[in-house]
Amino acid sequence: MLFWDVTLQLLEGFGLTCLLFISTLVLALPLGLVFAFGSMSKTKPLQFITRGFVYIIRGTPLLLQLMIVVYLPGIVFHHPLTKWGIFGGNVEVAYFCGALAAFVINYACYFSEIYRGGIENIPRGQYEAGQVLGMTKRQVFFKVILLQVFKNILAPISNETITLVKDTALARSVAVAEIFFVSYELLSLKNIIWPLFYTGVFYLVFNTILTILFNKLEKRLSYFRS
Repeated sequence: MLFWDVTLQLLEGFGLTCLLFISTLVLALPLGLVFAFGSMSKTKPLQFITRGFVYIIRGTPLLLQLMIVVYLPGIVFHHPLTKWGIFGGNVEVAYFCGALAAFVINYACYFSEIYRGGIENIPRGQYEAGQVLGMTKRQVFFKVILLQVFKNILAPISNETITLVKDTALARSVAVAEIFFVSYELLSLKNIIWPLFYTGVFYLVFNTILTILFNKLEKRLSYFRS
């Protein structure tokens, strides 16, 4: 019975882990593209600000960023996230949204550098060839360049995605009750350590599924290989 009770508690925490993971990906992937365009902008102030912001986020620990996003409002403005009207005074929702904001910003910055590298590695001649055929810059990018960029960045994106699965455990530091938080609570309150190893199985299975999906996707895009 103990095993079943622990499994149910871990599944509940894993649900929150999946929600944090999926929400981060859905928001960080397009935001990363915005940052990438800002980094490549011909407007120097915009390029400088974007690259500087990305540099700071990539150069500091995600754990520190979590602490700042969740706790700084309360320290500086004497108005913590839990008292913001949009969260309805719900502590769990407030801390989850704060953690999500930190994850989205962090991973958007990493994705932006992956996007930028993928776009800049496309030979300039392909842009010129498209324009010679009468295509606009927008048409060239979306009809000629984009799929090739996607193929080039798939491997690093998959690595970051798998890292994100494991990084969700950091949300425990700001009291988000994801799966690692639950297993650590079981260790602290009931003095049983095996749920920690059981938690590792959840992460391993999740990452195995993601690896299989990315491998299949990479094979489907193999026609871009020269």
